[in-house]
Parts: sequence; structure tokens; C-alpha cells
Amino acid sequence: MSSTSSDVVAEPAPRAPVPPRALPNGLAAFLVFLSSGAVLVLETVSLRLVGPYVGVTLQVTSSVIGMALAAIAYGAWMGGWLADRRDPRTLLAPALVLAGIATAVTLPVVRYAGEALRGGAASAVLLLTALAVLLPAALLAGVTPLVVKLQLADLRRTGQVVGRLSGIGTLGGITATLVTGFVLVAALPSTVIVLALAGVLGVTGLALGAYLRRGSGTALPGPTRAKAALAVLGLAGAGLSAVAPNPCDVETAYHCARVEVDEQWTEGRTLYLNSAEHSYVNLADPTHLKYAYTQWIGLVADLARPATQRMDALHLGGGGFTMPRYLAATRPGSDNLVFEIDGGLVELDRRELGVRTGPQLRARVGDARVLLGAEPSDSRDFIVGDAFGHLVVPWHLATREMAADIRRVLRPDGIYVQNVIDYPPDRFIRAELATVAAEFRHVALIAPPGAIAGQHGANFVIVASDAPLPLAGIPARLRLLPEPATLLDEAKVAAFVGDAMVLTDDYAPVDQLLATA
Repeated sequence: MSSTSSDVVAEPAPRAPVPPRALPNGLAAFLVFLSSGAVLVLETVSLRLVGPYVGVTLQVTSSVIGMALAAIAYGAWMGGWLADRRDPRTLLAPALVLAGIATAVTLPVVRYAGEALRGGAASAVLLLTALAVLLPAALLAGVTPLVVKLQLADLRRTGQVVGRLSGIGTLGGITATLVTGFVLVAALPSTVIVLALAGVLGVTGLALGAYLRRGSGTALPGPTRAKAALAVLGLAGAGLSAVAPNPCDVETAYHCARVEVDEQWTEGRTLYLNSAEHSYVNLADPTHLKYAYTQWIGLVADLARPATQRMDALHLGGGGFTMPRYLAATRPGSDNLVFEIDGGLVELDRRELGVRTGPQLRARVGDARVLLGAEPSDSRDFIVGDAFGHLVVPWHLATREMAADIRRVLRPDGIYVQNVIDYPPDRFIRAELATVAAEFRHVALIAPPGAIAGQHGANFVIVASDAPLPLAGIPARLRLLPEPATLLDEAKVAAFVGDAMVLTDDYAPVDQLLATA
């Protein structure tokens, strides 16, 4: 019986798949640097995109950061998952091109959605910030794990490769943050920054696809029809950005600003900053005070010094320069010094709101807290606190340490007035009154009766001094104004404040106190 063993032919063992070729180190570093930096550009600019619709508060800032971190987490996870299932060389170029398209589409999406989501509701803030940053940032975050996978040809160098690329990505984020914050935002409108970033990402993706195709002989995945659709989508996004409603006349380094003409008075101008009605100016009559809180401040100023007596006044926050112009007009020879952090806003005021600086009205650009520290002691008769970030007094201008520095700069009989916005249950105004009272001997409050009763939100004006306040003439003059207002004297202020906290540099949760319960 013959054996058949000689007829058995052994089959060759299956060959292990050939790992994709690594990218040149310089190219790999560039892709990680660019994609990580682009995420931080988007995060920084997104705050400016959503600000005109939902404000620029701690909650909005936290939401933008949270959405960016969520995009990084999910994008990196998905990029790593895909890298283990597909050749990363076929995914890198599409990821960049899609990120560019998503970035371009972000502008019209945010601007059209923002018109429908105006306001500070938490749901509106979260949805709008998600639309601004989530998709493009997630696509960009997926680039790094794809590059890392390609570079891990030698497992003995895994730590070195991952550490180097991780460090390069972090450097890209740091560089983008600094360049965007210090240069781009100050020099270019948000529209230009976003569309330029979209263009850089799209061109990089196309160039990378051409390079990889030439090196490997493979084309980018997907039918020609799909690629054409993506190109049309990108162009459509850029085109929609040009026609989408833009809430800004001017974008400064800090604000989305616009000026509207009063329909009832051709010389009237209203200044809007980040969606909030901020100042009203009468170009023909600087003594015209439209808003109730400006009338109250003017009333206190008139009672603090005889009507035409010069006054050394300091204004913390310029806005539309309504009060500085009023004091300069009603008190010839006065020195009105304005601290305004936004130099672009000062230029807008000069161009469209009739502000003319000179010996009686000087503007100094910078942070009010920092500039105040350089002012000589006992140098001012009247200090006006009217600085806001959207509807919120910046926390570092609302603390006991700030009040102490204001007291230092005031003369012994000088008066400090501060404009505060709050809503029921009035936790912030109570805390701010307690804070100011911790430094000044005499504190009073002017506000609408309904706001004091906790029925609605409003402007409150705090009046403080180390000398007895000229309160006797205030109630009668308040009754002459068109809008009802009530004066709380020192005893009533103490009862209104109750056990409210004193805000300090160590603990000043201003945004949380302002939030309605």
C-alpha cells in the first residue's frame, strides 16, 4: 500500500500585514503642531463668536472651555479607534479637509443660531458653544493619534515617540493661544480669523493628500462625487459667512460693538457691547442723561459740589463716555480721567459718539484696577465705578481690596458712586454693598422700589464716602425724575444687606451671585 504523504504540500504561513510607512519626522511634528494649535485658535475665537448673543460671563467662558475639552477627548478617542482599523495615511488628509470645512461652516451656523438663542439661559449657552467648537475641534483632535500610530514603527521607542509628539502638540496649543490672544484678535475680525484658519486647514489637507498619493500611488479614499460635494460644502460655508447676520459694527480686542441712531432723536446714539445696551449719548447735548442710573449719578455729583464748581473726577470704565462728558460740560475746568481697558472702544467713541479728549477729559487705556494703583492718594473728589463685562462687574473691581484702593485715592470728603446690575434675589448687590461698607463709613443706595423689593432686575447705584453723605436733597430730586427711584439711607442699607458676604480678592463669586435662583 503506497503512502500519500509525499503528495501533501505545506501551505505557506500567512504573512503579517505590513505596517504603514511612517511619516517624515518633520511632517509628523508639523501636523500635530498645526492641529493642536488650531483647536486653541477655535476655542479662543469661539468666545468672541458667541459673546454677542449670550454675553461674556464666567459661565460662557466655562462652557467654551468645557466644549473644547470634550471635543479633544472624543476626537482623540475616535482618532485612535480609527487608527487601529484603517491605514492612518488614508485618513489624515480627509480629517484636515473636513476640519477646514467644519470651521468655515461654524460662522454662519453660530450667527444664524445665535439670533434664535439670544440670552443667558444655560441651555442656550451650552448649545451655542457646542455649535461653535465641538465638530471642528473633534476632527482636529483626531489627527494626533493618527500620526502617533504611523510613527510607532519601533515599539522600543514608543515612549519617546508619544512623548515627543505630545509635547509638540502642547507647544502648538500654547503658541496658538498666545498668538491669538495677543496678536490675531487685536488685529483681525473674528470672521477673518475663522475663514483664514479654515483655508489653512483645507489647503494643508489637500497638499498632504497629494504628497501621500505621490509617495504611495494611492488616492484619497472616497468617490470623486463625494470629494466634489465636500468642496461645494466648504465653498458654501465660506459664502454663507459673508451673508450671515453680523451683530458687530466693530470688533475690538474686548467687545463686539455697534452704534445705533435713535429713531426719535437724530442726535441720539446708543452703544451696544456684546449684545447689551450699554450707553446712550446725545451728540448735541452732553448734559442729556437718558438712563435712570446716569441721572442718579449726575444728581449725586450735583449735590456733592456746587453746580458749577470744578471737580477732579475719576471714571472706572468709559463705555460711551456719558458721565465724563456730562461732568466736563456742567463743571468747566474739571479734570475727568477715564480708565478704559478697550482702546478700540475709545477710538469708536471718538469716531461715532463725539468724544473729544483734552485737558478736561482724558482717557487712559488699561485695566482700572492696575491703573488705580498708580494714582496718588487723596487726589480725587468723585470716583465713578461703571465697568462691566457684559452685565457683570468684573470680579476684581468688586472686592474689598479694590474698595480700599478707591478710598485711598479719594479725598477725605470725596464720594464714590458705583453702578451695579442685579436680579432677584439680589445676592450680588447685597454682597457689593457689604463690601463697600467694609471700607467706607457712610453708604447709601439708589434704586427702583420694585428692584429693592426683589420684584425685578435693575441698575443699582451705591453711594459711599468717609464723610457724611449729602442725602437730604436726594429724595425730592428723585421725585422729579421720570422713572421712580428710592433712596436707602445708611440704616436701611444695613437692613437690606443683612448677613451678605464681603467679597475679597480671595473669594469673589460675582457671576454666581448674579445668577438668578
